[in-house]
Amino acid sequence: MGSRNLDSGKATVSGRKHNKCIILPANENMVAEALEKRNQNWTVRTRVANDLIIQVGDSSFQLHKLAMVSKSEYMNRLVFQRRSNGAKDTLPKIQIDNFPGGSEIFELVVKFCYGCKVDLTASNIAPVHCAAHFLEMSDDLEQGNLISKTGAFLSFVLFSAWKDIFRILKSCESISLWAMKLQILQRCSDAIAWKACIDPKLFTLSEDDAICLNVLENDAENLKHKGIAENWWFEDVSCLRIDHFVEVIKSIKRKGVRSELVGSCVAYWTAKWISGPDNLPKHLTPHLLRVTTESLVRILPVEENSVSANFLLHLLKLGIMMRISSELLNEVEKRIALKLENCRVSDLLVMNYGNDDTVYDVGTVSMVVEAYASSMLKNPTPKLLLVGKLVDGYLAQVSWDDKLSVEQFRSLAEALPNDARYCHDNLYTAIDTYLKAHPRLTEEERTSMCTAMDYHKLSQEGLKHATRNDRLPVNITTRLILLEQVNMARSMTSVGSNYQRTKTQAIIRVNRCEENEWMTSRNEIKMMRKEVENMKMQLSELQICKMQIQRRAKRCLISKRIFGSEHSVE
Repeated sequence: MGSRNLDSGKATVSGRKHNKCIILPANENMVAEALEKRNQNWTVRTRVANDLIIQVGDSSFQLHKLAMVSKSEYMNRLVFQRRSNGAKDTLPKIQIDNFPGGSEIFELVVKFCYGCKVDLTASNIAPVHCAAHFLEMSDDLEQGNLISKTGAFLSFVLFSAWKDIFRILKSCESISLWAMKLQILQRCSDAIAWKACIDPKLFTLSEDDAICLNVLENDAENLKHKGIAENWWFEDVSCLRIDHFVEVIKSIKRKGVRSELVGSCVAYWTAKWISGPDNLPKHLTPHLLRVTTESLVRILPVEENSVSANFLLHLLKLGIMMRISSELLNEVEKRIALKLENCRVSDLLVMNYGNDDTVYDVGTVSMVVEAYASSMLKNPTPKLLLVGKLVDGYLAQVSWDDKLSVEQFRSLAEALPNDARYCHDNLYTAIDTYLKAHPRLTEEERTSMCTAMDYHKLSQEGLKHATRNDRLPVNITTRLILLEQVNMARSMTSVGSNYQRTKTQAIIRVNRCEENEWMTSRNEIKMMRKEVENMKMQLSELQICKMQIQRRAKRCLISKRIFGSEHSVE
């Protein structure tokens, strides 16, 4: 990378792997001969005796007033206040609480005050810069003081190596308030956003950056695929903790990055940090997890297709678990409901994690479908049939789960209005799948399952299958067979049959309220099925006969026309 002078030869940036800066004060009021450490106690040795003790956390520093006061307005003020208060101790002790970066950073400040070389890197520049502001080490006291030097190096790092920006953000985790106050977080976020918007080959890469972008550098063909070129920064950004991540996303939005890319980045971060209750980071307490979830909802792009329905369902499930605000829950629920018309079954599959839960979260899907149905009452849409087909396909997918209750199945099946299904074949398939996967259901439970289906809306093929389905309850099977007989009778009437009604057909005229009082045995149902088969055979014969008669009539008509034309010629 070479080197760069920051202050008349007194500071240089060097190093191949990472940016590094060595700084010295412009003026040396007192030079340390040695800096000794015993346990948590530091002592600066000079030709003059120590006359000041500074306590930072668990560490104490035996220093000299001249060296510290000449460069720090804060230290100057504390020492002057002690003297004004009449303190006569020969070795005054000053306690500094909440010092940015703690004793480790204060040690670097001490070295700077005593004219020693101080190594600045991307990992310590932020806390040192904050410490310089804390101690008020401005150029008003001395030109080339610590604030100006750290500020210059910070600006240089932000616009050089990509990875160093994330090292700076990592170092800000323990000094967030100071980093926000001095706009370090904002500057880092803007730098990331600026670099994420441009081709990665246009800015200087460190060795770490080159590894990160190895695919882009070595494979020219990959640069042609936007999917690779546009999301190269996802992995690094996803390593940030939530408050820093939020600031980065806000900056990226301001730069005008496509909403789909922003939404994908939010989903990427969520999948990495919150992949399920069993994989949560240990530091994420319930309160922090709730705050994190609410933050994710708030930074979602508002554009309709910026995030997938499946990600939104995961976020809604997490929000319900963490009991986030009802306003945010309703917002996510409404967004998913608006996407249902364009969803596939796979988009609705969200795993449960408890041992006693169903494999997939049916409850959350039911909640969304109910929200969609409520919105349709106000604004009907012709795409309602698509959602009906989607729900039936989802029910068929989850019906194999032995922990899915009848109530859960019915709740979802009945969440949509009646006109959501033109044909009930798909719903029947889902019900049949459920009955097959739950063979121990009682007759009452099986009957309850079937109430969600309108058997009058079954197609001819669906009705044919249902009448032969022994998994259906007896009373439902009876009704289906009677319905098929009615349809057969109508068909025979349409072809002009004088077919004599059978005994079972006569039963159709019995009042519906009496249907459950007869034909309840399986043998009688088999008899009804046999008679239906006979009716079908007779119907088939009648249709063949009708076709033959129609062909003969057509031939006679043609012959008559030919004969009539010949007679007129004569």
